[in-house]
Formats: sequence, C-alpha cells, structure tokens
Amino acid sequence: MVTSYNSWLIVAAALSGVAALLHVAIVFGGAPWYRFFGAGEAMASAAESGRAYPAIVTLGIALVLGLWAAYALSGAGLLSPLPLLKWCLAGITAVYLLRGLGIFPLYLFAREQATPFMVWSSIICIGYGVVHLVGTMQVWSQL
Repeated sequence: MVTSYNSWLIVAAALSGVAALLHVAIVFGGAPWYRFFGAGEAMASAAESGRAYPAIVTLGIALVLGLWAAYALSGAGLLSPLPLLKWCLAGITAVYLLRGLGIFPLYLFAREQATPFMVWSSIICIGYGVVHLVGTMQVWSQL
C-alpha cells in the first residue's frame, strides 16, 4: 500500500522547524544574536544583563513554531491527525500571511519606521504562508 504525503506541508513543517531552532539558537547566542536578528535593543540589553524575559519570550516563540511544524507534519500525513487540524492549519497559514503582509501598511504610511528586519522577516513570513497555503489547500477536503 502506497501512502501519499503532502510535500508542501512537509516543506512547511521544515520551515517552521528551522525557525523554531533558530529561536533556540538566539537564546544561546545571547545579546549579539538578538541584535543581529532584529529583536530590538531592549531585548538585547535585557539578555545582556541576564534577565530571563528575553529567553522566556524567545523560547515561547520557538515552542509555538515547533507546534506549528507538528501540525504541518500531521496535515502532510506523517503524523496522526492532531486536534482541530484543519482549523489550526488555516490559522497558522493566516498568521504567517498576515504577519508578512503587515509590512505593507507600515511601509506605505510610516516608511521611516520600517526597519530592514521588518522587511526581510515579512518576506520570509509571506513565503512560509504561501507554502502553508498551497499545502493546506491540497489536503483541505481530506482533513
């Protein structure tokens, strides 16, 4: 028996997984990594002074991204169906796309506030969202 897996959602899982691992690496990289990846000076300074807040927030984001990777793998057929799979995949896709598209109003109305980090991270999120969207649309009727 040949089982078909959705390759778009496998790629989506890999993308979310890489993002999750990158967030974990940022915690271990400390203040210079927070600065490099555009977390802002407040987060970098807090990490530099040994505060727990940056690590807690960043690891929380990593946890969410890891969960999203699991949902994508579930939708791809590699894991057993997770609770509310259809709606979670739709929500994950929407979050990535809205996060990515959110740069446009800022860029149009307050261009000086649009940092390079905001621009390239928005482009990445749009890419992640499109991959999730294509994969989710392909399996929607099967979920």
